[in-house]
Parts: sequence; C-alpha cells; structure tokens
Amino acid sequence: MRRTAYKIKKAGSFSNLHLVEEELREPSAEEVTVHVKSFGLNFADVFAITGLYSATPKGEFIPGLEFSGVIIKCGSGVTRFKEGDRVFGAIRFGAYTDHLNIEQHYVRPLPDEWSFEDGAAFAVQSLTAYYSLVELGAIKKGYTVLIHSAAGGVGIQANRIAKKFGAFTIGTIGNSAKKDLLRREGYDRIIVRDKYFRHRLHEALEGRELNIVLESIGGDIFKESFRQLAPTGRLITFGAANFASPGARPNYFSLIKKYLTRPIIDPLRLVNWNKSVMGFNLIWLWDKIDYLHGLLDQLMALDIEKPYIGRIYEYGKLLKALEDFRSGTTEGKIVINTEPVKKH
Repeated sequence: MRRTAYKIKKAGSFSNLHLVEEELREPSAEEVTVHVKSFGLNFADVFAITGLYSATPKGEFIPGLEFSGVIIKCGSGVTRFKEGDRVFGAIRFGAYTDHLNIEQHYVRPLPDEWSFEDGAAFAVQSLTAYYSLVELGAIKKGYTVLIHSAAGGVGIQANRIAKKFGAFTIGTIGNSAKKDLLRREGYDRIIVRDKYFRHRLHEALEGRELNIVLESIGGDIFKESFRQLAPTGRLITFGAANFASPGARPNYFSLIKKYLTRPIIDPLRLVNWNKSVMGFNLIWLWDKIDYLHGLLDQLMALDIEKPYIGRIYEYGKLLKALEDFRSGTTEGKIVINTEPVKKH
C-alpha cells in the first residue's frame, strides 16, 4: 500500500524534512499495520532532526516516537490484536506518517474514553515523568520535587504523578504567561526562571529539603538546582533545552560555547555532598519490552487525568508545529492529526 511520511534524508536541518509518498511493505508475522490518526511531538524529535541526539538513526529516517490509530492489517503471528482495534504506542522513530508497521508488543489498546489525540500524547512524556520520579527518584510522601519546564508535557504529567504520592511540587517556567496553567494543575509553588532564580528557589522551598529535581534545561539552572538539592537528594536530567536553536539548523558557535561551559560534577565531591545526578534516555527501554509494559501498567493504575493537549495541528502544518514547539511558547502536549477532526 502507499503511504505519506515526513522523511529527513540527512539530519542537520529542519529544511531537510519533507513530506513524501512511498510504498509500505506488508507487515511481517509479528507486526501490525496501523493507520495513524495522531502523533505527538517531543524534544527528542527536534534534536534528532538537527543531528544533536545520540540515538538518531544514520542516514534517511522518519522522525517521531509516539502515535495512535487503528489497526488495518495483522501479520500471521499476531494474537494480541485484530483489524479495527484502536491502539496507541511508542516507536523508535517512524511516527511522522499516516501508516506504519510495528511489532505487536509495542502497541496497547486505546482506552475507550480516550481520543486519538489523547493516545498520541501519553506514552513518551508520561513514561519519562514516571520513570524519573518513581524508578530513579524513589519518590515518597512528603518529598519536595522541583520540576523544570513545568508547563510542558513531561512537567504536567510529573506534577500529577508526584501529587499521587503526596509530594510538594515546585514548577518552573520560562515566562509568566504559563502561570495560570500551573495553578490549575495544582503546583504548590511557581517560579519564573530569570536572573533571580537562586533567590526564587530558596524562597519557594520555605525551609523544606529539596529531594528530587527533574532537570531538562541545563546550564546555570542545572547548577543552581543541584546546589540547593538536599543531602540524599537526586537530580534526574533527561534533556538540555538550552542546546535547542530557534533557527532551521543549529547555531554551532553557540552550541560549542554552551558545551564548553556546561556543568561538570566532580564524583569525588558527590560523596561529600551525598547527592546524586542521574541521566535518563527513554530510548533504552525499547529493548526491555516486559519492563516497559510493567511501567505502563503501573502508570495507568495511578489513574491520572488524560494528557493535557495544548495545541493540535493538521498534518500539513507539521513544520509550523515544530517551529512553535521549539520556540518555548507552547503549553502541554503538541499533537498532529493526519486527518481532519470530525465535527459532532
């Protein structure tokens, strides 16, 4: 069958990303063919397209890590699904398309009450938040958790998860326009990141110990967050948004400067400080399918609200969606629909 997909021939610039039409092979024995209805955007997509992500495929590839849709074909060995099933899932690149083949163990049934947009918004950012807080952060009732990029997809889900454990949450944002969203989401304290961040964090803590930091900014924000982390505290880093460039291709001069001035932690001093820094990349879970499903089961059992979707774009507006997404002005999850939304 024929499909359309946004394909990049060589990582390095958004100008290399083009919508193409191509042949999609028949699914193998253990695969299903999904008619993709929606897919989500993640910062990993931005870094992959610009060639700044270590997991970026070599040569030509289709970006995108998560999707939802309807199964239209099943391989001869598929036992978990049938044609017509509504599903969502994660893929190691390849979601920016209207049809894809994927091994059956990497998709899950879409809850009846969820829309396709909900399904496309859930897996990657929710798993990132859950794994960071629960598996790495060992969150406990009464912990104080600092969540950077608090109005983004990971930030919103992280706050919801932390609240399920009875944590006190502090969210940081890049501009004050996002304060109302954080208030609605139930953050206990809100900080707008500026030159007074050190003072604002100290003030927001109100004498509490800072137990967990979810860090995705880098630079001075990383340094100050770590400095105010309490003994036995854990800083979990899963991104470096300060390395993102607003233009179509990376500003390599700026990147080199940021790289040379990046925070460096001396492991010998970590012992004296009694603090931990943990790095996390969700891609590594791809090969641990049973573990991945176990995490998703635990996450679903928490019964947090459906993902907060900030904006929905048409398929043909993907480049505009990516431009808005990396500008830092959006809130929540950004979702692309491959078909027009039906009016009810």
